Amino acid sequence: MMRTTGAGKILLFLLVFTINGEGLLAQEKREPWLKRRWNKLFHDTTSASASSFTYYPTAAYAPETGVEIGISALQLFRAKKDSTNRLSEIQAFAFVTFNSQYGLWLDNAIYGDKDKWFFLGRTRFQRFPLFYYGIGPDAKKDNHAVVESFNVTARQRVLRKVYKNLFLGPEVDYQLLSDVGFEQPAQGPGFVLPTGSDGTINLGFGAALVYDNRHNVLNVRKGLFAELGFLGYTPGLLSEHRFSSVNVELRSFHPVGKTNVLAWQFVGTFMNGDVPFNQLALVGGDMLMRGYYQGRYRDRNLLAGQVEYRMLPFSFSKRFGAVVFGGASVVAPRIRNFGISNLRFSGGAGLRYLLFPRKDIYIRLDIGFTQESSSFYVFNGEAF
Repeated sequence: MMRTTGAGKILLFLLVFTINGEGLLAQEKREPWLKRRWNKLFHDTTSASASSFTYYPTAAYAPETGVEIGISALQLFRAKKDSTNRLSEIQAFAFVTFNSQYGLWLDNAIYGDKDKWFFLGRTRFQRFPLFYYGIGPDAKKDNHAVVESFNVTARQRVLRKVYKNLFLGPEVDYQLLSDVGFEQPAQGPGFVLPTGSDGTINLGFGAALVYDNRHNVLNVRKGLFAELGFLGYTPGLLSEHRFSSVNVELRSFHPVGKTNVLAWQFVGTFMNGDVPFNQLALVGGDMLMRGYYQGRYRDRNLLAGQVEYRMLPFSFSKRFGAVVFGGASVVAPRIRNFGISNLRFSGGAGLRYLLFPRKDIYIRLDIGFTQESSSFYVFNGEAF
């Protein structure tokens, strides 16, 4: 997995090396190293029930970070190595830049045996500059502050199956923003410092109700994912601010012919209280509204949707495919302030390479376009 490329970032290279645990030592004695790497990458024969591990180095460049180098890893497995269980995934990405910035990303979607448990989460540790364009739908693209900070975000849902494909359980969200340096724009008017601009720590507790009949999280061919979540943050419980959020998400996947898929997603975020700027609903990133810098627009309330047509793989190829996608979003300080005039649009296309044929897992290379900019993304699995 490679992180989002922001405006002006150039992808330098992507090298992929695949390792499968079963029989590795024995194979090492039989074949030269280069041939093993070639076979693992282009002739993967790992069974659907066996676990698989993949890693690859990445490199990129952006004006705000300089040269970045990193390594991504992906672990795939099924509970009790039973091919009838859903495919679980753990992704990790670590990077450093030539400007002494660094980060560690962890994502997990882990299903227990017979779906008794479902662990769904995302964690980030990083010292990395953030662009702050202001709050609201009218934030200007040419007038941004640079926020240097150490940032920790960790959101985890621990869900128990209560009925077929229906899960319920607690949700925890931890957010830390420290060692903050808020550098105002070099030109034009500066910003009124937002809530949390001098650092903040908040711990939220809540609950999530999830319906999920997907069988392969990284490449869904058919299914539905729906989530309704609530989080509350209270001063005195490792929180400095009092606020709450309600999150709604729908994803639907429809097969078209033998290999193609039509997928769509809707997201809604609704927040109340004294919300720090770093925890507002954000537009942009590698998953939703690709093409926009993550945080290009932010506010208390967000509505967004996207549709994607996937050709996985092409009819004339066993390993290569492509997608086209488009999305729209809007942010507002209050629900009644949502307006069509504030809609923002993005679109793009991407190439796919089938990394694990037996597990139907692709590496994606996407490019997203907006009226303002374009961005590249390299990840394991689909955006949603």
